[in-house]
Amino acid sequence: MASLPLLPGLEESQLVGIARLAAQGESLREGHNVEYFKLGVRSLLNRCTGSRMPFTWTINPYRGCEFACKYCYARYTHEFMEMRDGVDFEQKIYVKQHAASLLRQELRQVKAGEEIAIGTATDPYQPAERRFEVTRAVLEELARHQGLEVGIVTKSNLVVRDVDVLRTIGENNQLFVNLTITTLNVELARILEPRAPRPDLRLEAMRTLNQAGVKAGVICAPVLPGITDSPRDLEALVRAVAEAGGKYIFANPLFLKPCSAAVFLPFLEKEFPQLVNAYRQRFRDRAFLPKSYRQRISQLMGRLREKYGIRRDYDRYSKRTHPAVQADRQLALF
Repeated sequence: MASLPLLPGLEESQLVGIARLAAQGESLREGHNVEYFKLGVRSLLNRCTGSRMPFTWTINPYRGCEFACKYCYARYTHEFMEMRDGVDFEQKIYVKQHAASLLRQELRQVKAGEEIAIGTATDPYQPAERRFEVTRAVLEELARHQGLEVGIVTKSNLVVRDVDVLRTIGENNQLFVNLTITTLNVELARILEPRAPRPDLRLEAMRTLNQAGVKAGVICAPVLPGITDSPRDLEALVRAVAEAGGKYIFANPLFLKPCSAAVFLPFLEKEFPQLVNAYRQRFRDRAFLPKSYRQRISQLMGRLREKYGIRRDYDRYSKRTHPAVQADRQLALF
């Protein structure tokens, strides 16, 4: 099996760390412009060193994400492997090997009250999971333990495949599953998140999980100014989550790193040319939208949660899930 070709001017002997491991990865499969590679890693469980993180540990079963969300803030992580083209993040997917055995050893480090977040940078239920089942292996290992706090973030209804093991985890641990939905508009979702499952399928997955006794809710993130942030659209989403039995919903505005802007701004020029100048001005020298905008969205969502009766469960789960909980915590870790 072929290895990934190195960037021009680079030799394998010049690479170190994750870049060297990536260069040594063997090709597993190629199709519709997406390649999969084996990735030997020394660790699966990663400690968050930032004091502002809402969780202590992260697990990302894959590097790169095939869903190709135009706004994705994690594209920069491929740069650690000497891949500077943002599109590589969605076309070269790395499958972490020996996940369960690594996790079995590393869980000894986790102390009571320390949360493990799965899918902080790449979706654990992206298409690669159907074949490689790395996420399934991770969950099966977690199911052997007690007293853990685990949160999962995904855009995929494939998560319902694992309802049996999720229910087992939830019996002896604290577990909640977050379905990310940016809009209920199917056509809009298709251009924002080209290869992610439809929003109605995600809502149905949330319903199925809750009916099976697995606590699940929705993250509306990112909220995109002028595209998905109208009060009418946000209310429609909150109402849909309530009707589908969601335990909570919260929203967080767009976070745009330079590597993400390199993909997102050309997308705007094509699909929303009238918004390009406003976005360029807002994100010219910053990655975050102004505090006033974040507060406006937060207040609106608070009123909508109260209107549709989601407030109680929201208070319990909202602060302990994903880097999108607050904009200044949107850091993807491996």
